[in-house]
Amino acid sequence: MKKNQPDENGEKTFTFVFGRINYILLAIGLVMLALGYILLSGGGSDDPEVFNPAMFNTRRLYVAPILIVLGLLVEIVAIMYHGKKKEQEL
Repeated sequence: MKKNQPDENGEKTFTFVFGRINYILLAIGLVMLALGYILLSGGGSDDPEVFNPAMFNTRRLYVAPILIVLGLLVEIVAIMYHGKKKEQEL
């Protein structure tokens, strides 16, 4: 939040640093990251003497890491995105 911005009456108001679209993109990125980490989990073996090939399936090797990287990219875009300013703010 930005503080101490006087409005037209001279009173100090609070405004958010990011716009609505930034917060929506942040939420989408967080959901993508969480889903990627959930897909990445598991695949272990109950018996350490037995090899479990489930840890090398397509979901863990390709889908989950791609989803995590895309989630990070969405987070970067959400932080860096700057919407159009209104003429009054210029």
